[in-house]
Amino acid sequence: MAKCSYVPLFETKQVKGRVLFRCIAASIFLGICFIVMYRVMFFPVGGKAERWIWIGQFLSELWFCFYWFLTTVSRWNSVYRLPYIQRLSQRFEKELPGIDIFVCTADPLIEPPSMVVNTVLSVMAYDYPPEKLSIYLSDDGGSDLTFYAMLEAANFSKTWLPFCKKFRVEPTSPEAYFRTASEPLNDADNWLSVKKLYEEMKMRIEATIKLNRIPDHIRKQHKGFREWDFVLSKHDHQTILQILIDGRDSNAVDIEGNPLPTLVYLAREKRPQHHHHFKAGSMNALIRVSSRISNGPIILNVDCDTYANNSKAVKYSLCLFMDEKKGDEIAYVQFLQSFDNLTKNEIYASSFRVLQQLELHGLDAIGGPCYNGSGCFHRREALCGKKYEKNYKVDWKKVSDTKADESASFLEETCKVLASCTFEHNTTWGKEMGLIYGFLVEDIITGLNIQCKGWKSMYLSPERDGFLGVAPITLLQTLVQHKRWMDGHLQVFLSRYCPLLYGYKKIPLKLRLAYCPYNLWAANCLATLYIVVMPCLCLLKGISLFPKISSPWVFPFAYVAFVHRAYSLNEFLWCGGTFRGWCNDQRMWLFNRTSAYFFALFETISKLLGYSRLNFVVTAKVADKEALKRYDGELIEFGATSPMFDILATLAMLNLFGIFGALKKVILDVDEDLQVLEKFGLQILLCFVLVTINLPVYQALFFRNDNGKMPSRVTYKSIIFAMLACTATMCF
Repeated sequence: MAKCSYVPLFETKQVKGRVLFRCIAASIFLGICFIVMYRVMFFPVGGKAERWIWIGQFLSELWFCFYWFLTTVSRWNSVYRLPYIQRLSQRFEKELPGIDIFVCTADPLIEPPSMVVNTVLSVMAYDYPPEKLSIYLSDDGGSDLTFYAMLEAANFSKTWLPFCKKFRVEPTSPEAYFRTASEPLNDADNWLSVKKLYEEMKMRIEATIKLNRIPDHIRKQHKGFREWDFVLSKHDHQTILQILIDGRDSNAVDIEGNPLPTLVYLAREKRPQHHHHFKAGSMNALIRVSSRISNGPIILNVDCDTYANNSKAVKYSLCLFMDEKKGDEIAYVQFLQSFDNLTKNEIYASSFRVLQQLELHGLDAIGGPCYNGSGCFHRREALCGKKYEKNYKVDWKKVSDTKADESASFLEETCKVLASCTFEHNTTWGKEMGLIYGFLVEDIITGLNIQCKGWKSMYLSPERDGFLGVAPITLLQTLVQHKRWMDGHLQVFLSRYCPLLYGYKKIPLKLRLAYCPYNLWAANCLATLYIVVMPCLCLLKGISLFPKISSPWVFPFAYVAFVHRAYSLNEFLWCGGTFRGWCNDQRMWLFNRTSAYFFALFETISKLLGYSRLNFVVTAKVADKEALKRYDGELIEFGATSPMFDILATLAMLNLFGIFGALKKVILDVDEDLQVLEKFGLQILLCFVLVTINLPVYQALFFRNDNGKMPSRVTYKSIIFAMLACTATMCF
């Protein structure tokens, strides 16, 4: 195509509100400068305890200022991408590349096969030539129940795919679609018939799961079940590889005679004496196996609980990859991650609205967003370790059809070695090729490694979300998930892959700094715990940490706190949230930083010192009906004993005692009540805010009777610990 006739496949636009954001950031920075001046100028001269407490408060505030600076840098120049799929179709309709789609699951009990089936069917029904789609399921649970569910999915896809095309189904997950859609007026019989077929398939899968074994008459229907005759356990078995639908076979068609996508089941070899490297190992096995079967130049990976919500997502990503001027430098395209089971006010703040709709757009402007693990399209070459070169160009005509010529049975046997335990020995897999091993956040470190090889990434957030996943529905699940993420991020920062050092002269300084807020999430716990605990105890002891209410120095403290939170609320509402949702977001901010982040910091240090080992915890995707009912009613689910709940309850009680102590001084000391408010006004206000945030904790401790209340052991321990802390403070 001549340069003069070049029309881009996507457009880059600036995010609105940049000027307002920069002005507010500048004013907050000015307020911070005055706060620093106050801390230095009014350093206490008498009392050793007061001096150390003052220093601790000052250091905590400096940490928050530093962290605020890092987040501000990453958002200074945000952009968003606008793809034009009509131009893509006009220019490359016959040269569209093959797409290999990876779906990973690990446990049929935690991740039900019926859920996995819906994810697989949703990506099979993409608005894309089916002969160019290849779907691979990695079953790290090695379960014949999951294999059976995939056989059911393969059979149902013959009906589901033409149905999606005829009715323009969105989303393409049967469960999600039939849950929300109403039957059409013009062809209700066909619609009801397909819905019945899906419900019957779902019932068969769930009945088999409940039985916990495959009936003999079903085992005889497919040769693949014979593989489980040699399976000792899910941690000790040979490679199981079955091509359930061979897209190259002329007989692999749907009920209307149209070709079907390729569908492959893989359970890689596992042996107790070999480390399997969790999801990263699973992805790398899929990369190798798919390279022999379909070898699509573009790879999409999705979690098993994340279904396709936008049938045009593939074409959206290709607009970025195949753009003649800027596409060749792109290694991966990360989509926004959303959830379909959020409550109206997002009780556990799982949507990350501001982060995904604003902050990641900021990273996109300075080199590209991080790889977030699911809903990401990769260039195979970049994922396999290739370095970017300035003259790199892709001939899409040559890579548009790269499938193997061998028979399915031959590929099943020859590809097994690619998923064996010993294949990676003495190779660069997990180091320079594929996903990087040794980290809980293998996605983040892999994305960073790719960017340091010269590639760029881009971020897409179309009007209709590309993917919808399942968010945790209990507080403990949420905290455990955050602990794993924070543990992994801090592990990256303290390793040789620290963005500040590893990315030196490889990626822009702004991008290196933009990684740090996520890497240092866990480190926030120390400053947060200090701010939550010490002002309250000092209030009981009579030590003032803030300026008097009548002092002009109170203005910078009040301005920074109010404007920062007010702007945060405005952003949250602009991103589609609610006021109560923002309040829940602030609550979870506190809960995570004082519990999950603290344990993440502790575990990371323990691993560095060699006292514990890397352990990947899969977040449960199922819950009992009562817990689900409480979740739908936006009632926080405690209901279990956990050290994290001990911390949350103790801190809540500590601040409640602080408020009681302040009220006692104001009410009983009538002559000094104005002096108390004058001297401790900001501290009392801080304690009051913390008590307000913890209202659901008090409700769970003392007033709830359902199974989601705080366990009695936690209640007793929190009261005792808080009273001991207050008593020790008064006696000090």
